Amino acid sequence: MFTYETADQKEVRRFRIAQFNGRMATVKAGEATVTGFVRSVLEKESSTPPCWTITIIPNTPKEAPRPLRPSSRTRPFAEDYF
Repeated sequence: MFTYETADQKEVRRFRIAQFNGRMATVKAGEATVTGFVRSVLEKESSTPPCWTITIIPNTPKEAPRPLRPSSRTRPFAEDYF
């Protein structure tokens, strides 16, 4: 899990909408970029200005698709006429 802290209300709203709709969200923190599903958005009540802690479950990258079987070894149809 990836934990992210922010005080930007627009960003928090974006994360809450992504969590509600079940969509993935992307966070850029320094050099790290994390894309995944938002698990929780919690407000720190004792902080001034208001601050939120967002927990994201990172999405694993997909593997490149492998061919199901080798290509056909028969001659193309057009070669029969030449």
